[in-house]
Amino acid sequence: MGSNAREKILASARTIAQAHGYGGLNFRDLAEAVGIKAASIYHYFPGKAELGAAVARRYWEDSAAALEALASDGADPRGALRRYPETFRKALASDNRICLCSFMAAEYDDLPDGVMSEVQTFADVNVAWLSKTLAASGLVQAADSDARARAIFAAIAGAQLMARSRADIGIYDALIDGYRAAGLLPA
Repeated sequence: MGSNAREKILASARTIAQAHGYGGLNFRDLAEAVGIKAASIYHYFPGKAELGAAVARRYWEDSAAALEALASDGADPRGALRRYPETFRKALASDNRICLCSFMAAEYDDLPDGVMSEVQTFADVNVAWLSKTLAASGLVQAADSDARARAIFAAIAGAQLMARSRADIGIYDALIDGYRAAGLLPA
């Protein structure tokens, strides 16, 4: 089993958490999804807090890699910013799921410190990428890029939440179009 089982556990836990949040993670359901005994999960993760932190960490690491790929795939900074909402749209297109870290952030009061730290890192990674890309695009002055980056991140996470609440990805697309029309995102 080894690292392959750990990867299956993380992948299944991600899917569950994107649909049900940290509160929806439980070892019994996770073991059933992976096809192992619940006690086997404890071999890889001593408890739910460690599992939640590992899932959130993997999520922000994957997101950071996707953002770097977006920036380095030959698109100019404005093009990368235009494509940024696609990174959040993918979750909605996958069984109406939402960003794992956005979902977990909404559970702030119930998260162990280690999980919250990883969730906050996700936001920090996104805001830093947006800030750097906004400054490189020339759309805002470098001094204003952090505030604009936070506004974009919050707006896109909010659009995803609204679309999920109606199970309608068209709402997300319409909101993103509205952000472009208003000048928050490049058209």
